[in-house]
Amino acid sequence: MTALYKHPEFRIGVRDMLTVAPGMAAWGLMTGVAMIKSGMSLVEVLLMGLLVFAGSSQLAALPLIIAGAPMWVVLATTLCVNLRFMVFSVHMRAYVMHQSFWRRLVSGYFTTDPTYVQFTKRFPHPAEDAVGKRAQEAYLAGNSALGWVNWMAASLLGIALANSIPVSWGLGFAGILALMGIMNSLATTRLRELAAVVAGSVAVATYALPLKLNIIVAIVLAIAVCLMLEKPMLAAHAIQAKTPTKEP
Repeated sequence: MTALYKHPEFRIGVRDMLTVAPGMAAWGLMTGVAMIKSGMSLVEVLLMGLLVFAGSSQLAALPLIIAGAPMWVVLATTLCVNLRFMVFSVHMRAYVMHQSFWRRLVSGYFTTDPTYVQFTKRFPHPAEDAVGKRAQEAYLAGNSALGWVNWMAASLLGIALANSIPVSWGLGFAGILALMGIMNSLATTRLRELAAVVAGSVAVATYALPLKLNIIVAIVLAIAVCLMLEKPMLAAHAIQAKTPTKEP
């Protein structure tokens, strides 16, 4: 069987990740700087950067670590911030269930927000034949590989230049802008646009909630609203499709 990196979809996955790589690199750079500024030892910083591989949870955990918060508080906070990956995993399950348990774990580790969005945009539905599944695996491998290398290189650079780059520069916001660009490209239906508006509004309105729970509340409410509206909208479309059109 041909290696994944030789498959044409591998290169397409790399190409797609290149579109957001600069923004994610800026985010990774500032994460590396923030880890050093937190007062952790170099060994702890390197281990966190290499093993965690989750910028949002790293940045959420660092202020708590600096403040000396109990470990359970740090873990609970990072869990809440990363609960969105549970939603990603449920959606991705149909794409990877033919793989072994360990390969699925590796895929889960390397999957990030841009990887999930770009993968599901290119492959809206899981492949049913071996050729299609191989193509999806190759794309995911290429996209994830560049995403990981890009993030790690930027984080290590941030660690090395921590004393030269002030956190006040706020370069990490470039990563948020990159994610917003991807999100806007997916808002192709009214229901998706509504989900984005509901989630964004609720996240801002409940910002004062502890442990980043505003993110979870926003996701839950957006899903609930869309589920309530989805069936009536599908029924309305079905009625319109069955209604005969009059000849002029």
